Amino acid sequence: MASIDQLITNSIIQMAVAEQEVRLADRINALEESSTLGMTKKARELAAQGHKVISLSVGEPDFKTPQHICEAAKKAIDDGFHGYSPVAGYPDLRKAIADKLKRDNNIDWKPENIVVSTGAKHSLANVLQVLVNPGDEVVIFAPYWVSYSEMVKLAEGTSVILDGAFDNNFKVTAEQFEAAITPKTKVVMFASPNNPTGSVYSEAELRAIGDVVARHENVFVVADEIYEYINFTAEGHFSIGSIPEIKDRVITVNGVAKGHAMTGWRIGFIGAAKWIADGVEKLQGQVTSGTNSIAQKAAVAAFNGPLDDAKKMKEAYQRRRELVVGKLKEIPGFKVNVPDGAFYAFPDISALFGKSDGTTTIHNSDDFCNWLLDQAHVATVAGSGFGAPNCMRISTAAADEQLAEACERIKAAVATLS
Repeated sequence: MASIDQLITNSIIQMAVAEQEVRLADRINALEESSTLGMTKKARELAAQGHKVISLSVGEPDFKTPQHICEAAKKAIDDGFHGYSPVAGYPDLRKAIADKLKRDNNIDWKPENIVVSTGAKHSLANVLQVLVNPGDEVVIFAPYWVSYSEMVKLAEGTSVILDGAFDNNFKVTAEQFEAAITPKTKVVMFASPNNPTGSVYSEAELRAIGDVVARHENVFVVADEIYEYINFTAEGHFSIGSIPEIKDRVITVNGVAKGHAMTGWRIGFIGAAKWIADGVEKLQGQVTSGTNSIAQKAAVAAFNGPLDDAKKMKEAYQRRRELVVGKLKEIPGFKVNVPDGAFYAFPDISALFGKSDGTTTIHNSDDFCNWLLDQAHVATVAGSGFGAPNCMRISTAAADEQLAEACERIKAAVATLS
């Protein structure tokens, strides 16, 4: 039982939090904390206490940024790129991105159709602020990246969540999508390859979705392609923005974080119809202005340079996928699909709900992930933040040895549940 002093302390903390919430704007009080960042914070706190924590919660490559990109950044410093950059990005970077979209994605945009932002996350938020009015509906394919629905809240839109079935590798069908469209539908957004599931929409699936969009002329597509280069399918990546009939209503979002191991450089971009790009530039001019000048010059080297490093990283992620999926399938109660891209495993763990180790009862994936961190010192993320409460996300962006040990720890911890 807690002491009187502890109860008083807890009461004071609760009152302080309540007072903070009264003072904060409603839009901030309505936001959920990022579940990925929240779990990463807890893992760091445990590690600071001396525990050997294996953190598989954050979606960050464990590789260093390729050397030729780093050299370009050093040269930019020496060449004096120290001032404010243009709001939409340096002309040479916008051209490099336009060339990349034509080369890799069969999307023919000019530099004027490109806006560079401070990470793909920033790009996504910009687009929703520019397109969505209060009350507009945004269809989100679930499981989805944790920030999608919160970004829609900030834009005062309404999220309409469509669930991708486990048996369809977590992918939403064109039929589901069309059935969800109403006169209020403004945007549909999804990622392929997907975070958190690793699912990849095929060309046929995306063309079917494109056919639906073509029939509904007021609907726009936000295509998150940040994991484009981490694709294990034989078919490879297909961009919905390359479909001519809907090209002007597709906003392609991408960046350098995942494929080029440049998370901290914070470079993302959109490719879109000029009026949308102009709107994003107008918004960005009042909020952040142009993004980091040195990082932009590094990104030019990333987009114009060889993809040898990106291919090596993809091979490592594919090897790790085989390792982790194989080991997770050995754990009783885990239902595991085989991801076709990105660097995550997303097992269904609902068979463990209701089980207990004698002290803690697992009611949901949040309980399980918190319990796993406490008991096995393995940090993962509950599926609830991704719109899939029966699942958990495990990042495979870690060394093979760490992944193998983490899986053994998980297996041993699950064995204590009954």
